[in-house]
Amino acid sequence: MTSRPSQQHDTLPEDDAPEAIDPDAATTADRARAVGRGLGSSARVTARGAVGMARATGRASRYVGRQARRAADAEGAAESGLNRLIYMHFFNTAGDAAVAISLAGSLFFQVPSGEARGQVALFLGLTMLPFAIVAPLLGPFLDRFSHGRRWAIGATMATRAFLAWALAGALAGGDSPWLFAAALGVLVSSKAYGVTRAAAVPRLLPDGFTLVKANGRVSLSGIVGATVSAPIAALASFAGPQWSLRYAFVLFVVATVCAIRLPVQVDSSVGEGELVLLGHASAARPGRRPRTRIPAAVAYALRANCGPRFLTGFLLMFMAFLLRENPPQSSLSAQVLTGLVVGAAGLGNGAGVALASALKRIDPARTVVVVLVVDSALALVATVFYGVLPLVLLGLAAGLTQTLAKFCLDSTIQRDIPARVQASAFARSDTTLQFAWVIGGFIGIALPLSPAQLGLGVAATVVTAWTAFVVLGTRPTR
Repeated sequence: MTSRPSQQHDTLPEDDAPEAIDPDAATTADRARAVGRGLGSSARVTARGAVGMARATGRASRYVGRQARRAADAEGAAESGLNRLIYMHFFNTAGDAAVAISLAGSLFFQVPSGEARGQVALFLGLTMLPFAIVAPLLGPFLDRFSHGRRWAIGATMATRAFLAWALAGALAGGDSPWLFAAALGVLVSSKAYGVTRAAAVPRLLPDGFTLVKANGRVSLSGIVGATVSAPIAALASFAGPQWSLRYAFVLFVVATVCAIRLPVQVDSSVGEGELVLLGHASAARPGRRPRTRIPAAVAYALRANCGPRFLTGFLLMFMAFLLRENPPQSSLSAQVLTGLVVGAAGLGNGAGVALASALKRIDPARTVVVVLVVDSALALVATVFYGVLPLVLLGLAAGLTQTLAKFCLDSTIQRDIPARVQASAFARSDTTLQFAWVIGGFIGIALPLSPAQLGLGVAATVVTAWTAFVVLGTRPTR
């Protein structure tokens, strides 16, 4: 009997028993609260750091923007309107860089090589050759109409904006024929822009400016535009190649607005003459401009420029498929190899702009021969020693020599052609160089990819033969 109360006491419900404090549970709760406070403090510190970094980036961006505008407006460029052309060229090359980055990993690396080469050759023939034939008539045609040249430049921008947006949709849908049509349309519009812009630069020269200096400043803005735009386009391409194309669409729209806002003197051809590559000079007639025969020195520089331009067109078309189907022995992927060669060409382009400042101390007639010899030698080295380093050096040389040779041509035009004919001279010379680029591109598509030395050997032979033709031909007289 005495044991029952004790038994009932032992079997009381736990809810009725007094709660005991668990030291481990209390310690865990304190730790959780401490961790929460730490996370909150870290989040606040991170937020303040992000805000500070954003402010610093904004200040740096505004500073860089002010310095860029100051450089573009310097030495009378703001008064003459050259700064507007510089801004336009910045957005033009930024858009071209975005398109190139988007297509590098989506167009040539997704379509079978044989099908891609055939489509590239077809669309190159359907689009580039008609443009090259009609382009010599474009300058005189636009000179007869008010506001023609500004709208022609703007049309090349607007066309690329439309095609970039169409390309973005085509990439999402996987319609490869339209992909190549739109991609080569962008390329053709870019070449057309080069011709129309070449005739605009002489009309916007500030007092005391030379054409070489003006073209150098415009080219430098293009290099800066591509350098700034490439990382942004690469980040956008991680979300899909169509996003970098939409980014390019925005850039081309801005460039279109910049083209329309160019000064009105871009359209004016009052007091100017016309340069003819073939035919005879003639005096001015009613309703017609006077015609001037191309000087021997300018013809010499123009012939020499055709060699580097041919090599650039060849390498663009040939390397796009060679590095994919028959790359050199290395552990690098085809995309990385393509990026190295293209990056080397871009670096060479920038180096050529930097070296252009030395043109006042060297003879342009000799420089164009030197760049031809360099192209021939490195093309031969890449043929004999087919590898990653020779190809990168060839890409570097192609970018350097094309830019430097073009500055030599600009310098010769500035020196030997009267000011009233220089706008026509730039339009005619750029059109001729497009022919050389097209021929190089066609040969690059037509040649077999295996063995690789065959195609590179053909390029080396053509450039070497052209060098001999230029050197052994009639030397210009100063």
